[in-house]
Amino acid sequence: MPIYVQHEVLGRIPDVFNAEAIWQAPGLALFSRRPLLRDLLERSPREHKGRAATRCFSHVTLMLPQEEVDDDYHLTRGARARDLAQTLTALHQKDFGDLLGGDQVRYDVTGTSSLAPGEIEVKFGHAVYLPAADEKILYNVSVSRDSAIWHPVCPIYPNQRLALIGGEGGEASFVASGWPFGPDGAILIINDGPDAPPVVQMRPKDAYDCRFDPRSGYYTIKSLREAPGGSPRLMLKIARTSVAAPRPQANAAADSISINPVCAAVRDVQAAPSAGVAAKPAVWQSRAGGAASPDMTAIPVSHKPVNNAGESDATYAPVSQQRVSLVALAMPRLSRYRDTGAQAMELPFSRALALCTDGRPAISFVVDAADELYACTAEGRQRITAPATFTPVDTQAIRVLAAAPQMADRYRAVVCLAQPVGASVASGARFTFGRNSPMLAALRLLDSPRFLKRTGDANTASADRIGLSRNAFSFEATALGYKIGRLSASQALFHLDDKLEFVASIGDAGNDAPYLLPNGHHLVAGHYVLRFDA
Repeated sequence: MPIYVQHEVLGRIPDVFNAEAIWQAPGLALFSRRPLLRDLLERSPREHKGRAATRCFSHVTLMLPQEEVDDDYHLTRGARARDLAQTLTALHQKDFGDLLGGDQVRYDVTGTSSLAPGEIEVKFGHAVYLPAADEKILYNVSVSRDSAIWHPVCPIYPNQRLALIGGEGGEASFVASGWPFGPDGAILIINDGPDAPPVVQMRPKDAYDCRFDPRSGYYTIKSLREAPGGSPRLMLKIARTSVAAPRPQANAAADSISINPVCAAVRDVQAAPSAGVAAKPAVWQSRAGGAASPDMTAIPVSHKPVNNAGESDATYAPVSQQRVSLVALAMPRLSRYRDTGAQAMELPFSRALALCTDGRPAISFVVDAADELYACTAEGRQRITAPATFTPVDTQAIRVLAAAPQMADRYRAVVCLAQPVGASVASGARFTFGRNSPMLAALRLLDSPRFLKRTGDANTASADRIGLSRNAFSFEATALGYKIGRLSASQALFHLDDKLEFVASIGDAGNDAPYLLPNGHHLVAGHYVLRFDA
């Protein structure tokens, strides 16, 4: 592999702010002195013809002991660091002016706690770039181990050709948090300018699998070497900061898919504050009159024919069975329920991406009292925007959709279940769905105080108390679809099509006539997104 970053540590320098002592040792004892910065640049030219250098590197990063840099900032507001960079720039231009080829000489002085007193760390090379004073960032690069918590790595500028990302102790120009591949592995990002998509390649080439998912907007990198506990993986996201990204295109010469990893659906994990709509909750009130009156439509009648005398069970033909499935959970805007003391709602998912009530979840989605949406994993907690796709485990992904504008006053987002939960229903009879109805009770996964955090009492109220009435709606399977009837004036019902796109609000303007829901379409009631199939 070519050396993209020349990396050396210079020692035994009494004054780390003395540019001359860093640049070149005094005297002519060429064979006895230790190599300093000028020698390193001379021995590692950027371009050469035969044994003669034709071009030298012009961007150099110097890292000094952090304590020295802190003292300089406290005492002189960083004046010694600035003087060091300016003096080294002048020495560089003086000694290598004929090898610059019109390139600007740039030096950056920073601090690091890994150096001992009297040591200086130097980096320069093909993948070391220092931006001009007025140069704007073109891309922001971040990494994740679970696709939920993203850690920033580095910016990429329009005139920056290469960036090499690796772990601590490697030869990379940027260090990625939680790097899982060891010191020999590295990610090379090639930037051909604002009008071309960046190319991502792995080093060494044959040791990794690197694939880009346009739906999620990031690369997934896996080691091809077997390791205890499974092959390590890392997600890489390259987010464009300014104009719209060019159309992705393939590059057969690249190790991975050479397409722009900017997905319109996942621009950034930094969500803007949501404008919550404060409203008195329609449910969660004490009910007058004690127990609710019985719902005569809630108990289905038997559909098995009466076994008359002389008729055997072999003659019984069961009626066709329809199916209702819970395919997603709608996360409410808790600002609507401020009077109930609701502080947060959490949806935890296991490593199988099934909703879990105990144990350590692989990922959790949380909406707080300010209607902010978060993803939480073992890596931490981070605000997110919808739509987004998360792959906390290799086997499956989980999608978080934005609530349709017509539903946005009630809902913050919709979390699609990786494993829908279904139940069969018979045709020819009406059933009810709600907190008081035993029908489809197995689909009400949030009927527990586990998922809702409240202030005041002992947090014993079910999460279903938010948004779902005791008797929310009735449904009846017919040949043309399902007849839906709203049973509570305070219950909001929404019709979504087979692709979860908004169609209509059911029962608006006081119209509670039966509503025909086509087979394969969805109904939103409370936290539940139900699909009704023939």
